[in-house]
Amino acid sequence: MTKAEIVDVIAEGTGLTKLETQAVIDGFLATVRYALQKKERVDLRGFGNFYVVKRAARTTINPVSRETIKIPEHFAPVFRPSKELKKYINDYAAKSFSEEEPISHQE
Repeated sequence: MTKAEIVDVIAEGTGLTKLETQAVIDGFLATVRYALQKKERVDLRGFGNFYVVKRAARTTINPVSRETIKIPEHFAPVFRPSKELKKYINDYAAKSFSEEEPISHQE
């Protein structure tokens, strides 16, 4: 699902215009990015947590050229789903995949 599709679904479900919905989503994403930039944890109860981890420097090999590449130490965003989200997915995924139906956005 793309950002535009998310905007369409939320606008239809809430009665907001697509422009209003786009502004809310953009504001939400900007807030999450800002918090992660400050290395703050973003907790969305019932959905999951976004946080930043520090990745150590390492050496790897380019599989095509076989050249050794040094990857410097860096930070990476991480998402960890909540128990509720995992349960929701597991409860409905088997049914949805077996019947080839998408998971409902309204549940």
